[in-house]
Amino acid sequence: MSPMSRSGVSRRGLLRLVGGAAGAAAVMGASGCGLLGGSKGAEESGNGGVEKSRLRVGALPTSEIAPLHLAAQNGHFQREGLQVDIVTASDGAAALNSTIGGDYDITFSSYVPIFQAQSKGIAQLKIVADCAAAAPNTCVIMASPASGVRRPADLAGRKIAISGPGTISELMVKAAMRANGVDFGGVSWAPLGFVNMPAALQQGQVDAAFLVEPFLTLAARDARALPVVDTATGPLANLPLGGYVSTAGFADANPKTVAAFQRAMDSAVTEAQDRTKIEPLLTQFAKIDRETASIISLLQMNSRPDTSRLQRVPRLMKDFGYLDKDIDVASMIVPPRN
Repeated sequence: MSPMSRSGVSRRGLLRLVGGAAGAAAVMGASGCGLLGGSKGAEESGNGGVEKSRLRVGALPTSEIAPLHLAAQNGHFQREGLQVDIVTASDGAAALNSTIGGDYDITFSSYVPIFQAQSKGIAQLKIVADCAAAAPNTCVIMASPASGVRRPADLAGRKIAISGPGTISELMVKAAMRANGVDFGGVSWAPLGFVNMPAALQQGQVDAAFLVEPFLTLAARDARALPVVDTATGPLANLPLGGYVSTAGFADANPKTVAAFQRAMDSAVTEAQDRTKIEPLLTQFAKIDRETASIISLLQMNSRPDTSRLQRVPRLMKDFGYLDKDIDVASMIVPPRN
């Protein structure tokens, strides 16, 4: 296999995106040979006037992805002439790497690695659709009962689980601590998958963890974890968290396909405002029981990217040293086509 990905981006360039051993493992698993060990098998056709009718879309087992699954199961994609294969990745950075490397056509990722890749010149990316924004009780720093952590000031110098270094979870914890006048300089950061955080709290491996749903509810139920800071308030209220992106090359070569994907997501997000439509899906892709699916707090689900809202993310990233230059978000957004 060539050391270059199918998009011509070197693996060394991809590794700079996430860094560390975890990032390296994610990239090596997303090689041009196919993440799942098979051929891409994409079907090129003109169904519905699109350039490419079959898409591989990267996703995560988290609640904000519900409209994507709704679009696939309730015929939103099919009505637009698309067949979408949803592939679950280990994390957003791994999914983004697979898209840059050519294994996925479009992927969900948090905005932090998206803007990092764009800023560093690792890839030219296009925001195809928005996904979700922070809402109350959806992005919470939770603490182990035995840790003694009860208020924001108690987080100073503690061991806090985040999904990974340089991620939006780390950024939101730092921003929330600073907003509460707490120094995060002495924090010991513990990179951990969201799915493993409830057990880590229960077993005392970490003092606190940044949790999203459904893992937030699971941690409260199974580990008796206690809320310390709701990060989706104050300066971080309604902060855009993640969206769907493709490479600029894919978007330029497949404008009708991208437009069809956008229309399908628009209609799916509209339908998803009725949570009874998505609760059954949560038991399937997020692997949670019906009772938990019925009580978790949901993020603010979106589909149309808004420039002014999205610009908040790179501005915050630059403020905390994640970026060394400004990002023009407007130039990254693929405007909807009628």
